[in-house]
Amino acid sequence: MKTLHAYLIRQVMASLLMTVAVFTFVLLLGNALKEILSLLVNRQATLGLFVEAMGLLIPFVWVFALPMGMLTATLLIFGRLSADQELTAVRASGVSLLSLISPVLLLSLALCALSALFNMEIAPRCRVAYKNLLANLDIGVANVLIPEGRYIKDFEGYIFYVGKNRGGNLEDVVIVGLKDQTNVDQIIRAPKGTLAMDREAREVTLTLHDSRFITLSTNNIASPGMGDFTIRTPLKRAGRGSSELRISDMTVSQLFENWREMEQTIYRSASLKGLTREQLADMKKKLAKTGEAATLPYRVQIHEQVSFSFACFGFTLVGIPLGIRVHRRETNIGIAMALVLVAVYYSFVMVGQSLDTRPECAPHLIVWLPNFLFQAVGAVLLWRANKGF
Repeated sequence: MKTLHAYLIRQVMASLLMTVAVFTFVLLLGNALKEILSLLVNRQATLGLFVEAMGLLIPFVWVFALPMGMLTATLLIFGRLSADQELTAVRASGVSLLSLISPVLLLSLALCALSALFNMEIAPRCRVAYKNLLANLDIGVANVLIPEGRYIKDFEGYIFYVGKNRGGNLEDVVIVGLKDQTNVDQIIRAPKGTLAMDREAREVTLTLHDSRFITLSTNNIASPGMGDFTIRTPLKRAGRGSSELRISDMTVSQLFENWREMEQTIYRSASLKGLTREQLADMKKKLAKTGEAATLPYRVQIHEQVSFSFACFGFTLVGIPLGIRVHRRETNIGIAMALVLVAVYYSFVMVGQSLDTRPECAPHLIVWLPNFLFQAVGAVLLWRANKGF
């Protein structure tokens, strides 16, 4: 029996590592293409910063990759075991299905504990660190904000071109000023210039020396000029970093702390002096109702993080009997089924999130429904599969 369990765990672990790696790569690729990779291609970020950003994103995407990987692994492994008649051989040796899969169920519970650690603590902190990295990148790359030999449109109202950029010392500068973001109203050329960054104001200051410029009036009359020229413009991506922590980026301890602070603020704002007993009781009911509505987003987020930690167990309970029932060894079939089940699971979570301002709908309980549904359906399917095993 130990040999059989060891064989099954090796198969599941190998498939789990492969599927988690694939899902991690896909999820990372989506985030990288959207934000960091474009900066790397434009030489506005170094390879080291790119690697650091990916490292910070890995714990965040593992929140989703671990349950998806476990579901896909069980579908693939048990589908292959069923198709190759290995389960028939196990049954002929007198081993029940529940005895066979007990180490896989224990593995799923261990993954639930790991998912809880990521969901409630590591992933939110890494997500905040990743956003801070992007914010610091926006204000800390004065030497590469305007790369050489490229037309840069990252600054509102201007198009920049620089022949050389040596640590913020620019040469052969061409600037096109835009009116209403489309019409050219100024053209500036300068042999030299300097680039500086105002961290507090999040502004770029470009000073041109010995410049020559042409200003176009509304009647398309060109007015030439020459001399030093200074341009101040905000970063186009400055709004991406924010000092205010969003609810979705908080750890469970931070959510509880903000929850308590919100309730205390509501009660402190109410005046309870000089009220009769009836008025006091009525006021407390109103305050409780107001506090429940105000703190509901925190409660929904807490329940979501906790409930999502049990996704691995529910997915395992469903994946094992479905893999046996499908009786197919093709990888594409298993992945397709996994994606459908994941979509069903996340649809409940999305519904709960969308109702986080409506206490009457109990959205903090809706996020638990997919766990109850998957675990109940999985238990029934396992019981039926064990009877026919």
